[in-house]
Amino acid sequence: MKVESITLHRIGMPLVRPFETSFGRETARDVLLVQVRTDTGDGWGECVAGSTPSYSSEYVDGCAHVIENHLAPLLFGASPLSATDLERLFAPVVGHRMAKAALEAAVLDAELRASGTSFARYLGAVRSEVDCGVSVGISPSINELLTEVQGYVDAGYRRIKLKIKPGWDCEPVRQVRELIGADVALQVDANTAYSRDDIAHLGQLDAYDLLLIEQPFDEEDIASHIALARAITTPVCLDESIVSVGVAVDAIERGATSIINIKPGRVGGYLPAVAIHDACVERHIPVWCGGMLETGIGRAMNVALAALPGFTLLGDTSASNRYYAEDITEPFVLSNGRLAVPTGPGSGVTVRVDLIRQWATEQSRHLSA
Repeated sequence: MKVESITLHRIGMPLVRPFETSFGRETARDVLLVQVRTDTGDGWGECVAGSTPSYSSEYVDGCAHVIENHLAPLLFGASPLSATDLERLFAPVVGHRMAKAALEAAVLDAELRASGTSFARYLGAVRSEVDCGVSVGISPSINELLTEVQGYVDAGYRRIKLKIKPGWDCEPVRQVRELIGADVALQVDANTAYSRDDIAHLGQLDAYDLLLIEQPFDEEDIASHIALARAITTPVCLDESIVSVGVAVDAIERGATSIINIKPGRVGGYLPAVAIHDACVERHIPVWCGGMLETGIGRAMNVALAALPGFTLLGDTSASNRYYAEDITEPFVLSNGRLAVPTGPGSGVTVRVDLIRQWATEQSRHLSA
């Protein structure tokens, strides 16, 4: 197919409750959506970058600039084109994986809609539903945290993930474990908030029977993750560190991680995400699908990815109402702790263009060859 035009939509979506991590506190999401028009039809993708370069070096304004000035011209110059060509096509642009992933998703969506193929079938899904976990941010108080967690347990979520940081770790975890009991899966996510000096302190979390501790140290500090994995019994999971198959394999072979969180936006798209999944399956390393507060566009694609065979741990693919009172697609609704994998062509969801217009925070940018 040939990409004829690209439209960048910028919208603002308020969260149903503030979401706080060690990086900061969000009350709304600044969303960059990518719409591609091809000679066979349209496709949509979602950029997971934040408003500022705090979680990642990428941010919304930067992604829009890179797409408009560097990636779009490469797309317009390529014909015929398939999503499998994009990694090679985008190679002259170093990094900027979130920008590349947004375009890859849109091109793949258009390609699969034209062929009548679902994301799930194309990626290799083996399940029609995926078990769901939920990510719980840092709360103003432990009592508020416990109330929030109880609400998610009552809703049917099968795994709780707590965000932690220095000063907010052992005691919240202890009280949540006491609240939910031994049968509900529990894990923690540090978002790089600790240093090697904290290894002994983090070892205290072993007492709470956690599934894993996620990314306690800086993404480039593989050595400290190796030291932690040797010092504690809780499995160490890498998230922000994993940006490619090569890095994933290196971290596994060096003993820095025994579990990997795969986020398509962080690794450059769904096809690189599948490649990392395959490498982990080959090495008997379980993976799970992380979340970035996606709208229904990204959520649909993540649910399809999470249905692949190597995704044996529950991900952050929560229901739409975990984050948004109203979504820009039909909502994903939790049923018995699971979400249904979309079966329609492409992402399988319908984008509500009326809401995109209503929630626009700036004029859409139309790019063409």
